[in-house]
Amino acid sequence: MSDFTSALYLGLAHEHASLRPWQQFTSGKPAVLKTMPGALSLASDLALLTGCEAATIAPSTLHLFLDVFSLWPHARTTSIYMDEGLYQIGRWGVERAMAHGLCVRRFRHQDPNSLARCLLSGNTRNAIVVTDGFCPGCGKPAPVREYLDCLAGCKGWLVIDDTQAIGVLGRNPSAPAPLGLGGGGIMSMFNLRDSRAVLVCSLAKGFGVPMAFLAGARPLVDRFELASETRVHCSPVAAPVLHAAEQALAFNEHAGDRARAALAQLILRLQSKLKSSRFRPGGGMFPVQTFTGFQDLPAEEIHRRLAASGIQTVLQRRRTSGEPQVAILLTARHTTREIDKLSSTILALEDHCHGRPNLQFRSGRVRTSRP
Repeated sequence: MSDFTSALYLGLAHEHASLRPWQQFTSGKPAVLKTMPGALSLASDLALLTGCEAATIAPSTLHLFLDVFSLWPHARTTSIYMDEGLYQIGRWGVERAMAHGLCVRRFRHQDPNSLARCLLSGNTRNAIVVTDGFCPGCGKPAPVREYLDCLAGCKGWLVIDDTQAIGVLGRNPSAPAPLGLGGGGIMSMFNLRDSRAVLVCSLAKGFGVPMAFLAGARPLVDRFELASETRVHCSPVAAPVLHAAEQALAFNEHAGDRARAALAQLILRLQSKLKSSRFRPGGGMFPVQTFTGFQDLPAEEIHRRLAASGIQTVLQRRRTSGEPQVAILLTARHTTREIDKLSSTILALEDHCHGRPNLQFRSGRVRTSRP
């Protein structure tokens, strides 16, 4: 079975024997009372990775999004402007802010002009724009530079969920390094540093570690640590997770660019194999490659037939349109043989639709029979 459902893009597994040992799994105290050994240096390294002044860590992006909007508590003077394609975790944080009285306006997905119109129609002193750094559904990075330009005429901040890009995308993307260098995420890719940007990132995808961090200007990070309720009422990041994050950053420093280069070659190989077919995948230069179905072969059927051929993919819906699509998640652990099997199976589906050799999908195999 070939598995294309894992978002561990760099292929990191963090086997227990590879981790630095720990004396105590957790302190039994909330983060506000007890800083776990290594937490401060890890936060400093994450800030350096993303080009921010400071960072703070948390067990998940949910913890961070539940608290981040409390930095601007005055409902009468603050509005949230949310990209309509925002990932669900960020939406939950926005919904909590709504419950506390903040006004929420939506703008069209990755559309700076739509955001500008929303800002003009708003009548608040503080504007908080919330977006994903990279949308795997449409295969495009958010136009963060344009969003920041939209905020030039008001007092505002840009909150970016950069979970997809962190560890995968980096500075100076080029033909030899299509994913860029360093893995610092979307701001690094655009060579941007801005005190109005607030990054909320999980390490669970690119770096394979179930924890998160918030990064930005030092005064803002300090305010967050003072105002955060989850730091009072929830457990901190456990020691083994901290050690896995340390290991991930060490790997990123010494071998991350090689892993990203290998991943990029797999993406390019799949795109090249399918470039002449109508199953040409979307997703751009990113390890999530997607395609929708057709009238004679809907996405649900493509997903089922690939599974019958021993290939696991993800059946999902586009965030904005709700249209079903098949997603193929590539990691640095995949082999060229797996890519070739995947592409040949997809091309066989196209042959079947065009009435070329009659393909029967049985017992996990593609069998060809002549009429």
